[in-house]
Amino acid sequence: PNMATDMDVDEVGPSPPDIQRLYDLDPYLKPFDKEIKRRYKCYLEVLDHINQHEGGLEKFSRGYEYFGIHVTEEGGVVMREWAPGAEALYLMGDFNGWNKTSHPFTKLPFGKWELVLPPKHDGSCPLDHTSKYKIVVKDKKGHLLERICPWARYVIPSKETKIYEATFWNPSEKYVFRHPRPELPRSLRIYESHVGISSWEGKVADYKHFAHNVIPRIKKQGYNCIQLMAIMEHAYYASFGYQVTSFYAASSRYGHPDDLKLLIDMAHREGLLVFLDVVHSHASKNVLDGLNEFDGTNACFFHQGGRGNHDLWDSRCFDYTNWEVLRFLLSNLRWWMEEYQFDGFRFDGVTSMLYHSHGIAHGFSGDLGEYFGLPTDTESVTYLTLANHMVHELYPNCITVAEEVSGMPALCRPVSEGGNGFDFRLGMAIPDKWIKILKELKDEDWNVGDIVHTLINRRHGEKTIAYAESHDQALVGDKTLAFWLMDAEMYTNMSCVSEMTVTIDRGLALHKMIRLITHGLGGEGWLNFIGNEFGHPEWLDFPRIGNNDSYHYARRQWNLVDDDLLRYKFLNNFDRDMNLTENHFGWLAAKQKLTSPEPFLQAYVSCKHEGDKVVVFERGGCVFVFNFHPHQSYTDYRIGCDLPGKYKIVLDTDDPAYGGHSRLDHSTDFFTAPIEHDKRANSVQVYMPARVGFILAKKEDN
Repeated sequence: PNMATDMDVDEVGPSPPDIQRLYDLDPYLKPFDKEIKRRYKCYLEVLDHINQHEGGLEKFSRGYEYFGIHVTEEGGVVMREWAPGAEALYLMGDFNGWNKTSHPFTKLPFGKWELVLPPKHDGSCPLDHTSKYKIVVKDKKGHLLERICPWARYVIPSKETKIYEATFWNPSEKYVFRHPRPELPRSLRIYESHVGISSWEGKVADYKHFAHNVIPRIKKQGYNCIQLMAIMEHAYYASFGYQVTSFYAASSRYGHPDDLKLLIDMAHREGLLVFLDVVHSHASKNVLDGLNEFDGTNACFFHQGGRGNHDLWDSRCFDYTNWEVLRFLLSNLRWWMEEYQFDGFRFDGVTSMLYHSHGIAHGFSGDLGEYFGLPTDTESVTYLTLANHMVHELYPNCITVAEEVSGMPALCRPVSEGGNGFDFRLGMAIPDKWIKILKELKDEDWNVGDIVHTLINRRHGEKTIAYAESHDQALVGDKTLAFWLMDAEMYTNMSCVSEMTVTIDRGLALHKMIRLITHGLGGEGWLNFIGNEFGHPEWLDFPRIGNNDSYHYARRQWNLVDDDLLRYKFLNNFDRDMNLTENHFGWLAAKQKLTSPEPFLQAYVSCKHEGDKVVVFERGGCVFVFNFHPHQSYTDYRIGCDLPGKYKIVLDTDDPAYGGHSRLDHSTDFFTAPIEHDKRANSVQVYMPARVGFILAKKEDN
């Protein structure tokens, strides 16, 4: 059955129990009360249906225990599929010499099919471990079509055809996790990673390499969470993992399933959370080794017609009203939590899901009416709300992050308030602002008020992950912040024995300042893309026809940061100490638990002086001071601060350990005076060198 579609827009449903808390946070949402309640009603209808007919979400979300291929207690195999448009289904593979029709499925109600294979004569499993198999679908015209099982847990490309084939994963010894999920930290510092590019060599790196070589780096750098991209199987490597072909299979190009489990286990041993970059916004158009046309029709998992196609991404869009699609996707989240012990999810393409336009050519002005009208896709919103409700109810410490650019209100408020239940959204406007500034403005034309506005322009009570750059900015056609700043000189002037040129000096200084002000002011969490912590040069480009299948730009040059004679180490040192300083003072931190809906610590910006290019703000008991002026330093510059006492410098971008010029004396005690300044009760005078950012903290807090 199709759910939650034919509702009268004017029909008001039951109130979310905590909706008043939402209106207390943002009274401007009150005029949209009817629409917020309508959406909540759509969600409740689906949830009630699941409770009545499926025995509740806990049971409904275990679809992977029923569908797909399973070993029976007798040692045989049972396989079940959902293929409503098929006339017949068969199983072929190594086990039957690839005979297309010798093993037919039996038809069950509601478009389901079942096949039972008895054990071999010796009592062993009819399918050998790592043997290949395919489903054969007979369509309405009688054609026999080769398909891959949607629930396949391990798929490998054929050596001959390069088309992915389901591989029966049934090791004699199952992987046993040795380390429990870590306790939630009080703030999130995320290291966004891609296993395949994590080696300096020109090849696809594997799970074991990442576990043994990259996890220790992440831990040492002061991060407490790894976000893994491109794990869900994708036939096209250069899609960066965003054209998923097998939703239940961990990508085999990096190793087998147990290797990924080892990686996550080792991360947990180090106290690191691991998030999966989950793609439920769309699916690859691949037919032979993807979900597309699985049952021989254009529908099945997807909408028919134009609504089932994403024109910009050339991919298929899920039909979130379909009962079995809901089961497939909700069970998918459950699968990654249960089987691999992930700690949370970064949901990709949420903006594309929220709107019928997929957000294409849709500029959002911030007018609330844009979010609560007909352009919003209620069915996708219902699915996201249901998904968040499910993972948080079953796994109270699970964290969900939305990749969402439109600013949909209440996206990151609890479902009980009428929100969509995400814990965080990505601050996607921030990296775009930095790139725009570096591309278009001279240093003396930087508008510090505009920078501060971009960094603080987020919905109160809805938590944001801030970042200066992510994988998006590094992709071919763009380049990393370090490369925007220093460009070709990174090839010639990054040696410590070469002269510190104007370009490199400026680049190192601004790289640190941009990251520090974003870390301090931009959100309630921090994210860094693998390699950017040390100013990785150039850009990212995966092997493809257009670059002669080169791996040159699909790797991370750890040799640069490990070389003590190169200046990359300075940026790396700063990044580490910035994270460790946050870990101590907790400016990103929650007042309560990380998953609590209570608002986080907010920054108070006391100064943004355009002429001086100075920004001063307080957060988490720290005073952040930035002088973005390219050449003007200031002595005895008075800055406001709320708390009186004696302050010391606890982090300084000009420290020689970070390639700076040591213009600030760290032994200085800064005593506040009860002189009101910039609307703060107390103030202190500081020396502010050009292009320097530093943090002051009270002596007793150090």
